[in-house]
Amino acid sequence: MSDQFPKSRNIMIILLCVVLTQGCVRARLGIPPALPTARDIEAVATETTIELIPTATLQIDATPSPTPTEIVPTATSLPKVTISAVKGNLYIRRGPGLPYNPIGVLYKGTSADVIARDVLSKWVQIIIPDTDETGWVSIQSEYSKLNGEFDSLPDFTFTDWPVAAYLYNCTEHDMYIMPGEIVITSYFTHPDNQVWINPGTYTVYDLTMPDLPEVTTVDIREGVNKAILYDGLGNHHKCP
Repeated sequence: MSDQFPKSRNIMIILLCVVLTQGCVRARLGIPPALPTARDIEAVATETTIELIPTATLQIDATPSPTPTEIVPTATSLPKVTISAVKGNLYIRRGPGLPYNPIGVLYKGTSADVIARDVLSKWVQIIIPDTDETGWVSIQSEYSKLNGEFDSLPDFTFTDWPVAAYLYNCTEHDMYIMPGEIVITSYFTHPDNQVWINPGTYTVYDLTMPDLPEVTTVDIREGVNKAILYDGLGNHHKCP
């Protein structure tokens, strides 16, 4: 038994020397080392493929969208409305009312185009015939006739107020004023006898005398104060 162990050790030493000798020979001759077997290769994890999920794509239109356009209403023709003077002449005034100055006359049998109505009274604005100017006439007078629908006319509020005009009587007689059937008493019985009178032309009669003689004619305009200085007998009086 003791003899076999040294023999086995000797054999192992010899084999080891053979292996070392072959390695040296391969290195000396440039022989590449033996390749590892497939069992010796470590498996390398391959790159995981990421599947891309398509997302919604925003499409941009290079053409700018049109901006909203304001629609401007086109002018429409107003209903045809006219006014005619019947039974006599009509004053055309600068505003919608008798306290305004007359600026023209619509003569009997003639007509004018109506372009607006006053919202506070039944007066209409007209184009004065044969001119480019406008004025106002009443549709409440028996001397006017409206042809067309009053309610179809545009509303117009006239804000230029009239200036008051006054007529005094400085005589001892009562006076009668036409048109309008206005009575102005004697100054000596009623010193404060001024009357607010609308612009226009008036005839003054002596109411104290039986035959009502004509005394004078006065022309009244806005903002003007006038006095009656003569009576029906021709007597002249001064206003205090």
